[in-house]
Amino acid sequence: MTVTPTRISYVNGRYVRHNEAAVHIEDRGYQFADGVYEAILMENHVLIDGKQHWTRLKRSLKELSIAMPCSVNTIESIIQELFRRNRMKSGTIYLQVTRGVAKRDHPFPKKPVPPALVITITPRKTPSEKERTLGVHAITHPDIRWLRRDIKTISLLPNVLAKQAAVEAGVREAWLYTDEGFFTEGSSTNIYIVDAKGVIHTHPANEMILGGVTRDTMLKLAKKARIPVIEKPFTLADIKKAKEAFLTSTTAFLLPVVKIDKITIGTGKPGKIASQLQELYAKHVQALSNPKK
Repeated sequence: MTVTPTRISYVNGRYVRHNEAAVHIEDRGYQFADGVYEAILMENHVLIDGKQHWTRLKRSLKELSIAMPCSVNTIESIIQELFRRNRMKSGTIYLQVTRGVAKRDHPFPKKPVPPALVITITPRKTPSEKERTLGVHAITHPDIRWLRRDIKTISLLPNVLAKQAAVEAGVREAWLYTDEGFFTEGSSTNIYIVDAKGVIHTHPANEMILGGVTRDTMLKLAKKARIPVIEKPFTLADIKKAKEAFLTSTTAFLLPVVKIDKITIGTGKPGKIASQLQELYAKHVQALSNPKK
């Protein structure tokens, strides 16, 4: 009989059984969503684009005046130990830092408290072969989030509502649009269209979107492959004329989008640019996780 190993997570300096993990009731993340997070991919004990994730984590913490809980080297050591204890070499890392535990009050604690650090790992849930090769569908949904979307905060209720709308519609994602009619990003992804001339259009990485690490890597790969990119907001009219559409995220990598609401994108099949970038990104991950000796 195969014995399933006990899942282990990390909570504020301790490795604990996942089903026994807990944070204090006055943790400001629990009471105010006063914290940030990162989702990182580990392949063959190698963090994929780890440097970019740490840069974004530090920036998010700085924007909220939360201290790093410890050094990046220490966090990486904790992650490696979690994978060892869970007998895994690949998976998805969820890392959360909150301002810490303090008496409930809206202002920051007068006396600084230690930031709280929680890390969990799970097997990566990869998109299906059908999604990768045939593409996915999406719906449009109003973007009702706050105006500092560039901070990777744990305050995700608007994203949750948008994602639930997508689930209830039986589609993969919800593409969010502003009151002015400009599309920003998905509920948990960055989004793109390709125009008739083969140019990729995506919203610029400003305070209106969360600049994804996968987005950044994909745009660099596109530039290297001489695929033109315009970082400019697009509208529903632009979507209707698009030849291709796709989305990116840490867990989905890159998925072609072939239908949005009732709009069929291009031929209704994944286009050559999305397919080319899928291949380039897969090679990027493989090169990082299987370095030459």
